[in-house]
Amino acid sequence: MQENARFSDNESSAREQPYSMRNLIVIAGLIVAAFAQDSGKTVRHHRVAVEDATLAPELVQAESALEKRDLSTAESLLKTVTSRDPANYRAWFDLGFLYNAQGKSEDSIAAYRHSVTAKHDVFESNLNLGLMLAKAGRPDAEQFLRAATRLKPTDHVEEGQARAWLSLGHVLESTKPDEALTAYRMASSLQPKDPEPHLSAGPLLEKQNKYAEAEQEYKQALANDPNSPEALIGIANIYMRGTRYIEAAETLRKLVAQRPDYAAGHIQLARVLAAEKKFEEAIPEFQAGLKLNPADKDAQRDLAEVYASAGKFVDAQLLYEALLGATPNDAALHHSLGRAYMKQRKFPQAQQEFVATLKLKPDFGEAYGDLAMAADQNKDYPTTIRALDVRSKFLPELPATYFLRATAYDHLRAYKQAAENYHLFLQASSGQLPEQEWQARHRLIAIEPKK
Repeated sequence: MQENARFSDNESSAREQPYSMRNLIVIAGLIVAAFAQDSGKTVRHHRVAVEDATLAPELVQAESALEKRDLSTAESLLKTVTSRDPANYRAWFDLGFLYNAQGKSEDSIAAYRHSVTAKHDVFESNLNLGLMLAKAGRPDAEQFLRAATRLKPTDHVEEGQARAWLSLGHVLESTKPDEALTAYRMASSLQPKDPEPHLSAGPLLEKQNKYAEAEQEYKQALANDPNSPEALIGIANIYMRGTRYIEAAETLRKLVAQRPDYAAGHIQLARVLAAEKKFEEAIPEFQAGLKLNPADKDAQRDLAEVYASAGKFVDAQLLYEALLGATPNDAALHHSLGRAYMKQRKFPQAQQEFVATLKLKPDFGEAYGDLAMAADQNKDYPTTIRALDVRSKFLPELPATYFLRATAYDHLRAYKQAAENYHLFLQASSGQLPEQEWQARHRLIAIEPKK
């Protein structure tokens, strides 16, 4: 008999499908986080509306100690001041800053609250309290950051006000996204050359599916800072969402040229190249990314897929085997390894992997088809028939499945069942598989009773 027909319709195209792109779209906020600027740092006041002559000597000494990072001395002096004068907002402010530097968040919040209570119209106190509350996930962060936007910093006025609007926007994103965008625009109007408001607005607009607007935000950020990796990542992400892979690849190439040590940039470029079926170009980018971040299992899986799509089945096999060593109960990995064995005509190993796949995922219809093909090559015709019968419970019959079942029965000399499936095959094929149709007709002449 001639070689059996391969699956030739939708299941076949799935079987031969190159790189799946399941990890291609990376949410901008997630990848940008690797470079995100820290706008949550508290500030020190440079000048306050109090003449130095009116300051308690201990406060002057404490602030001198703070400048020298002598925190223990500063804390002792500040406690002396607040104990004697509980309404001294500046001493409470300095204590809040000191406690934050020591990682004592709750103490810092309490001190800043005392400072704001003592004098409610100080920009720095409201800003820092709002930032600390936001860091702690407290709902009243918004109250104090809004207050800061209405107050005037003691110096660097526009920079400070922009900082307040930017911080308020971050707090509002999850609950009041439109107000957050307004806050980012206010920050941008105060600091037109600062890329950060645009980098904050871009991911938020993406979440609202406003991709054209998000793209403009990222481009403005890039105009403000041509070397901004966040802006390049954001623009690339927009291009990938729109399947603008050539533009995405160009942008990501700029990114990895700037940051050759950035693993995620190499890996994302590799995924874009794979989506364009440029597998030979994608492979070294995956390898570069994995050299920098060997623990990235998703990238390892994607590289294995790309190896298979590029016809490098030995490399794919070795990588799938390594991945299975870490996650032996992953049905998809067993399935992919089985296919890599099939491509190398290692049919016994392939059958073993497909059996392992189905033990882990008994409803994996496509894997039953693969098991049937591997078993057929191993002349295990009873397994071929059983696998095809179970497959039919999950997926529609194909011309190729009828033919494979027919030849399996034929080999077992179960001629009645073989003839039934040859007829079903001929009805379903209708010229799609001419060689197998010729074979089926001749086998029917040989095995059907003469009338």
